[in-house]
Amino acid sequence: MNQEIVPGPLLQQVNFPQDLRKFPEDWLPEFCKELRSYIIEHCSKWGGHFAASLGTVELTTALHYVFDTPNDLLVWDVGHQAYGHKIITGRRAQFHTNRLYKGISGFPKRSESIYDTFGVGHASTSISAALGMAEALRQKQRFQHVVAIIGDGALTGGMAFEGLNNAGYLKSDLLVILNDNCMSIDPNVGALKEYLTDITTSHTYNRVRDEIWRILGKLSSFGEKARVYAAKLEDAFITYFSKPGMLFESLGFRYFGPIDGHDIYHLVRILRDIKSIRGPRLLHCVTVKGKGFKPAEKDQTKWHAPAFNFDKVTGEAIVVSAPKVSPPKYQDVFGQTIIELAEMDRRIVAVTPAMLSGSGLITMHQKMPERCYDVGIAEQHAVTFSAGLATQGIIPFCNIYSTFMQRAYDQVIHDVAIQDLKVIFCLDRAGLVGADGATHHGAYDIAYMRCIPNLIIAAPRNERELRNLMYTAAQDEVTHPFVIRYPRGNGVLLDWKTPFEKIEIGKGEILQEGENIAILSIGHPANFVTKAIAQLHEYGIFPAHFDMRFVKPLDQELLHYIFTHFQQIITVEDGCIMGGFGSGILEFMADNNYIARVRRLGIPDKIIQHGTPEELHAECGYNVASIVETVLDMLSIPTTFRN
Repeated sequence: MNQEIVPGPLLQQVNFPQDLRKFPEDWLPEFCKELRSYIIEHCSKWGGHFAASLGTVELTTALHYVFDTPNDLLVWDVGHQAYGHKIITGRRAQFHTNRLYKGISGFPKRSESIYDTFGVGHASTSISAALGMAEALRQKQRFQHVVAIIGDGALTGGMAFEGLNNAGYLKSDLLVILNDNCMSIDPNVGALKEYLTDITTSHTYNRVRDEIWRILGKLSSFGEKARVYAAKLEDAFITYFSKPGMLFESLGFRYFGPIDGHDIYHLVRILRDIKSIRGPRLLHCVTVKGKGFKPAEKDQTKWHAPAFNFDKVTGEAIVVSAPKVSPPKYQDVFGQTIIELAEMDRRIVAVTPAMLSGSGLITMHQKMPERCYDVGIAEQHAVTFSAGLATQGIIPFCNIYSTFMQRAYDQVIHDVAIQDLKVIFCLDRAGLVGADGATHHGAYDIAYMRCIPNLIIAAPRNERELRNLMYTAAQDEVTHPFVIRYPRGNGVLLDWKTPFEKIEIGKGEILQEGENIAILSIGHPANFVTKAIAQLHEYGIFPAHFDMRFVKPLDQELLHYIFTHFQQIITVEDGCIMGGFGSGILEFMADNNYIARVRRLGIPDKIIQHGTPEELHAECGYNVASIVETVLDMLSIPTTFRN
């Protein structure tokens, strides 16, 4: 596949950054053009995080051109914008495997390259990690440059400000580059966004400061006295024009910018100048997400990570075959259902941390903007904000991806569970998410939520049950925090939009009567079990199937029936088996003195990398084939019979 895409003549010469640094500066604009074209052509065929990487082509090139990587350390935030970095740092030949099973990761990954100094995938971590590296180098009395590259979206996360605050206090040798494109995935929100906009549009500030920099550059070449005078002049200037960099200056950073993040010559020049300055520094670069590809520049949210092949010139989607009618995505069912519920009950609102599109809330935000809150990349705030709403009788549906809910665990316990507040957590992307890999899998939520008192935890096996669980959770008789987890991708029903029905809390359902062996499932994997049982019927084997629906409280009446009638039991879940749903079944068995042979299927105790969901389900051993094999093995069916 890779042979189909031929890099430009300059890009062909760059296998590692030291090759790039051999180029004269006047070659850099053409190199950036070739690098951008290479990313466009690859993503048009194989997808990936597209627009963010296009927006950082010049910045990436300038960083590797000016700094001595990998001796100097670059720390990317999130990593959506790091495709150019990967191509420059020895992975161009493997780039066609990006996000594919057993291929290179879509995010920076320490085990993949010495140039990937820190594994990322969640936002707002770069400054803290880079600060740790800078301080480690100070402890070892080694001088290497450390650079954190963070987007304005990621800067809304509280952890970024914790890092800035600490770096300013320590006066560490750290350069933070703020890549400001007014976007994360959806358009950024909040006071910080407005502050940065004020800076970038202050023409007087930028004109005067550019002139001051020109004068200071001349003065600094006249010796120590001139440098002291230049520093005083700059301090006076900062004091006079305090607003543009005030936030960062007050945190102890020397602020530079804003500058055009697509002017490669200016980037190289300013980075060389900043290299010679010690202490905490912040360079503010203004970029365009999707730069160089007009469709992506116009609709940056759509082109963040397009889930379709497209024409590399026009951006038109390439349809390989006629589209078939498919069940909706769970996120879209959530998005439509919450509008229905909100229309029925004025108390219902939605809260999400910068995931309006991904969570399915974009339509509600358009129809009911005063009742749909995008709080920015701030999961901790989202949870406690929801708790505050709940204290006043509002019913918040707090929609957070399972992997990102991990960042707000303390708030779930202290601000919601201890106070027993009615917050409805909708955990999207539960289970194995596919190409985004280890940083994005929703593997642990059952285990980490199950141990918290007062929580109700449920998982629907299809879209209809998702609707009904949302409806149930909103009812007045339900007074506890309620967790509903569901996977990424499509459900299984075309006819899913049926009248709402209440579901009895803690009640499972018998989906298939059977004999000899019982299969207990939670959530979407019930559909895998249904298909497996259909295959087992061909062997003359008839397992029973129980959809437990609730992890907490478990349906004890149903479990007593199961352990009374079956000695062979399989549990199936799309979460980690350590401490998960299957562990809960084993605890029930032990607490009630039952004896049975139990086999748990789910995500094993290891980090699962990226691939298609189907590939990862097979690797983890809970796809249809694995369930069939486990039943046959537990029933000691001879291999010859199986074949």
